[in-house]
Amino acid sequence: MKVITAEPTGLCFGVTRAIKTMEEALISNGRIFCIGSPIHNPQEVKRLENLGLVVVSDDDKVPPGEAVFVRAHGISPDVHRRLMDKNVRIIDGTCPFVRKAQKMAEQLSREGYFLLVLGDEYHPEIQGILGYVEGPYRVISQESDLKAIDKIDKIGIISQTTQQESTLKDIAYNAVGIAREIRVSNTICRATVERQEAVRRLAGSVDGIVVIGGHNSANTAKLFRIAQESGTPALWVEEAHQLDRGWLSGKATIGIAAGASTPDWLIKQLQQAIL
Repeated sequence: MKVITAEPTGLCFGVTRAIKTMEEALISNGRIFCIGSPIHNPQEVKRLENLGLVVVSDDDKVPPGEAVFVRAHGISPDVHRRLMDKNVRIIDGTCPFVRKAQKMAEQLSREGYFLLVLGDEYHPEIQGILGYVEGPYRVISQESDLKAIDKIDKIGIISQTTQQESTLKDIAYNAVGIAREIRVSNTICRATVERQEAVRRLAGSVDGIVVIGGHNSANTAKLFRIAQESGTPALWVEEAHQLDRGWLSGKATIGIAAGASTPDWLIKQLQQAIL
């Protein structure tokens, strides 16, 4: 059986940076706290917990004076202020592309734009971004959501960094019907776009695609959906041992795609399991 791994695939710049920052902080501090999962890959989080990372559900679970890692998804200004009030040491691992989305949300809302945010309202990245909004806004997930919005003078549009560009373009195009002025900031991470394009290319040259990544990962979910939409049989696993040998039967060439928070060691395990 032949295995082709999508290029690029796996860890993006923001997650690589976050993991390195956490590892260095753990060496220096012995333990650090993180509000919510630092990255959406349970296996890599478990490895970091074994090094001393403590994951808590919210900021009130962080003891005063401790070191706190801000995950790649970022946090809201309110959470940041509450942490500072506890005299904690903040280690900022916010992805630079997420930071850009936060700044654009703040800027557009200050300039009087009604803000449309493409994304999952309950995703931690979106929750952090919304903390920077100083005016009216709406979180939407598709172009058809625009039907529920009345006509507005000024609309600003940004996106969760892991969304599909095609969806952002559809929303921007159709927003013309409800606003006199539209300003769009493409805050989708380039690594996200490149990984999605890689899956589309891969789909045409394999008999099946295995997507590996956390089931809580938004960008991995998008890769799996793209693989399915291509018409190529697709399987989503978090670890190599979840691979269905029966699903592989009759397939000569298998493609592998990995979410942006999937480390190389998990990808290599999957490659070996298929072979």
